[in-house]
Amino acid sequence: MSEHLTATDAETVATPAGDARVHWHRAPEPRLALALGHGAGGGIEAKDLRALAAGLPARGVTVALVEQPWRVAGKKLAPAPKALDAAWTALWPALERAGVPVVAGGRSAGARVACRTARDLGAHAVLALAFPLHPPGRPERSRADELVGSGLPTLVVQGGNDPFGRPAEFPSLPSGGELVEVPHADHGFAVPRKAPLTGEEAMELITGAVAGWLDGFGV
Repeated sequence: MSEHLTATDAETVATPAGDARVHWHRAPEPRLALALGHGAGGGIEAKDLRALAAGLPARGVTVALVEQPWRVAGKKLAPAPKALDAAWTALWPALERAGVPVVAGGRSAGARVACRTARDLGAHAVLALAFPLHPPGRPERSRADELVGSGLPTLVVQGGNDPFGRPAEFPSLPSGGELVEVPHADHGFAVPRKAPLTGEEAMELITGAVAGWLDGFGV
């Protein structure tokens, strides 16, 4: 898979938590937009986010990689969930200006934000990459209610060895929900050297699964 990203432009959006930044990777003839937030331990440089930004515009999907205000400000620690949700809610109108239905998504903490806010914001569907179903080693602290709470069609893409929740631990998803496993992958979708698939193949699996799921909306 090529690491070449499509032409992009960055937009600064004011939120109650400070300025957020939206990096647009635009499809020539968009039919959908996919908004992707990052996790609590990193930014939009995450390899799965970059892979989707590189691969989906050719399939008619504009990708918006969203930097939360804490990350734009150079801080190392993410704020409380309510602050993340408030910032995401405030920048949503900028995402809607894409002029096509918007799918809310993200990785890890960003996936949680998307799930919590999607219904109220009028998102078309939800993409949850590496959803942190529970803290490592604490399955009793399940966040399943967040995942299924939107009631919207949801695609979960999860590493087979993700300590925050392996695929077999996930609940049944509402109608229109799917779960795709990336075999042997951890929370960042890294795979061991001896795994039967390479890191590049893992990214191709993710991009293909998301593209196929989005194609199914038929808009």
